[in-house]
Amino acid sequence: MLKKLMVNTKKGIKMFILFIIAIFLIIGAIAFLYKPTYSVYINGEQVGYTENRTELQHKINAFVEHGDGENDNTAFVQVENLPEYELCLLKKDVVTNDDDIYNKVKEQGIEYYRYYSILENGEEKYYISSFDEAQKVIDTLKEKNSTNINNLSIAEKYETEMKDFVSSDEAIAKLYVEPVKVTVASTRSSKTNTYKSTGSVDTSSKTSGGKANLGISLIRPVSGIITSKFGVGSAIRRSSHTGLDIATSTGTPIVAAASGTVTFSGRKGSYGYMIVISHGNNVQTYYAHCSKLYVSAGETVSQGQTIAAVGSTGNSTGPHLHLEIRVNGVAYNPQNYLY
Repeated sequence: MLKKLMVNTKKGIKMFILFIIAIFLIIGAIAFLYKPTYSVYINGEQVGYTENRTELQHKINAFVEHGDGENDNTAFVQVENLPEYELCLLKKDVVTNDDDIYNKVKEQGIEYYRYYSILENGEEKYYISSFDEAQKVIDTLKEKNSTNINNLSIAEKYETEMKDFVSSDEAIAKLYVEPVKVTVASTRSSKTNTYKSTGSVDTSSKTSGGKANLGISLIRPVSGIITSKFGVGSAIRRSSHTGLDIATSTGTPIVAAASGTVTFSGRKGSYGYMIVISHGNNVQTYYAHCSKLYVSAGETVSQGQTIAAVGSTGNSTGPHLHLEIRVNGVAYNPQNYLY
């Protein structure tokens, strides 16, 4: 019995050794004929094979985050369907196609560009390629005391189409508005002493709480403290306020908020001495309670040009500018556009 058991044990060991040898031969044959590979799918469709999944995915991730490096303003690339990988054995004579897979990912990518917009009163004016250059525009205009500096801002934008960029120097030159010089008023003082009314003006109390599209860019006529807002009531007026009151010292120069043609210059009841400028498209700006007037009806004025001086004429309790913005004779809140 023992002898029979030993014979069976030897046979079992031989069979086990033969089995192990067979396994090694099979593995060797597979290793000789096949290689471990990843089958790659995009949106469920097989697009090829890769031996190095990590390297291929790293390249795709770099493309998604920074684009292909051809444009410095690329912010990122939106790829809707990224590759999926499945491990498989592939015959050694089958060639992998990493470049083809990468190019298929690129084909479906939507590239987004980053740029910086210089805005004036919320309207995009010029496009700059970098934030440092855009900040240089604002800082330089501030140093030059450009009249419109308080209306300028920077916005970071992301778009699928590249904008036409300008240099910082070009943007500075186009946006710069020369500051008002007080001496302008004194050189025209001989003209302002007559105060002869010229032109016509609509002083109805029609107002609107909405915001009309003016189609023009405005600058502040004066700097000061807002003492009475649009639409409020008061003991010194019979209807709601049709404009905005900005208090400042008597004689402070008042500049045109935008270029246009003077359609009224003179005294008008409770408005006192007043200038009205028409800017086209039935848009007008009113400047009331002035102490001096420097332009007459019919004259063309440019944005930032001194047109009058702050005063307290008419129905007024102290020196200030009463500013109105009217479209088709209807007064709109100036704070929708300024201050």
